[in-house]
Amino acid sequence: MPKHTLKKLIPSASELKELKALHVFGDWIYEGNLWHLNRYSASMGFFVGLFMAFMPIPGQMLVAAALAVWLRCNLPLSVSLVWITNPLTMPAIFFFAYELGAFILGVDTQAIQFELSFAWLSATLGAIWQPFLLGCLLFSIGFGALGYFVVDIMWKAQIRRKWRERQIKRQTRA
Repeated sequence: MPKHTLKKLIPSASELKELKALHVFGDWIYEGNLWHLNRYSASMGFFVGLFMAFMPIPGQMLVAAALAVWLRCNLPLSVSLVWITNPLTMPAIFFFAYELGAFILGVDTQAIQFELSFAWLSATLGAIWQPFLLGCLLFSIGFGALGYFVVDIMWKAQIRRKWRERQIKRQTRA
């Protein structure tokens, strides 16, 4: 992920300190890695955001923010990546998570007819919660790790490319 593109989207430290709404949190909200882009903060930010995106819990963004603060990784990346699971993508993602969990546990999948009611939710989740949660956990770990390693590898590749470009410039000047 190009650092310059991300820097345009993320507010600077001085812009953050001007936001009155953040003063409630104290000085820890201005911790460097929460807003700065380096290899660790970006890679871990991707891990946290993708990990939480596949967790079927309410308040995913709040948990992602808390994890980003605890792990001192990029807060905007962590919170924004949670939106991979949104009302449009969530049914498909959670269906495949259930299928994966059922496959691993060796249980037969059930044909589920969706109905928006508490009675349906309690009856259906009671029957499918184990494969569903296992699939969600595997998706969380798998996609979180994939995001972490892809960003880390891309970051290192970009650094190597820039080093080579500098080396070539030095050799042509000499």
